[in-house]
Amino acid sequence: MKRTARQDPFLLLALGTALLLALVALAAPLIAPYDPAAGSLEARLLDPGTAGHLLGTDGQGRDVLSRLIWAARASLLGGLAPVAVATVAGTLLGIAAGLGGRVTEQALLRSLDVLYAFPGVLLAIAVATVLRPGLGATVLALSVVLTPAVARVAFTEVRRIRTAEYLEAARVSGAGAVELAVRQVVPVVAPVVLVYAASLVGLAVVYAAGLSFLGLGVAPPTAEWGAMLDELRPALLTRPWVAVQPALVILLVSVLFNTLGERLRRRLGDSGAQLPEATR
Repeated sequence: MKRTARQDPFLLLALGTALLLALVALAAPLIAPYDPAAGSLEARLLDPGTAGHLLGTDGQGRDVLSRLIWAARASLLGGLAPVAVATVAGTLLGIAAGLGGRVTEQALLRSLDVLYAFPGVLLAIAVATVLRPGLGATVLALSVVLTPAVARVAFTEVRRIRTAEYLEAARVSGAGAVELAVRQVVPVVAPVVLVYAASLVGLAVVYAAGLSFLGLGVAPPTAEWGAMLDELRPALLTRPWVAVQPALVILLVSVLFNTLGERLRRRLGDSGAQLPEATR
């Protein structure tokens, strides 16, 4: 028997936590106890639990909790924006390949295979290297990495239904390619692609943090979890509990979105759809 969303506590917990995380990022100016850029040399590397600094301070005396809260904005945007771009671009490419002729299909798929052949991390680094460091570079680099995978999912779903009777009937009735795609194909492909995209958010957050850690993404003094991890790296041996906090946040957020994507994948799988898992 299929379970409704209310009968899936893990799905509800993941959705609620993701919503709470988004609200924290939006309300950062209201809930962060300190200015994330304001520091004090006299308050450098205070341990967690120090009066006035629940999670301690970094090497410049800035409050870690405040910076983690503010960093949620750049980090989540760096994870969500490329997934959104890849979802739109990949869906369009997958539908075009699935509904186009043999030449169009092979040209698009072989072009995407060239990108898909590279490991995701190396491809993201390569793209980000030729761009000016910043959030825009992160979004563009990760969009290039994620689009081929989304396109493959969309193409597989289009290939499954492109000989369906209702599509043949629409063609016979005179429906053009655009009308056929918008009215008949997109409603079928969209749920599968969106669920798959949800499973990519955690991966994108990790990649975005990695680019910032390497100096190819969001640059200081902007608060971002990967950049914070790089800034606190020198304190790893002397103040480990301060230094590892951004890494723990990245891990928890990645697990959160992976769990959300997995629960959504299972629910859609209960309806008969077959979904690949995010492996990039």
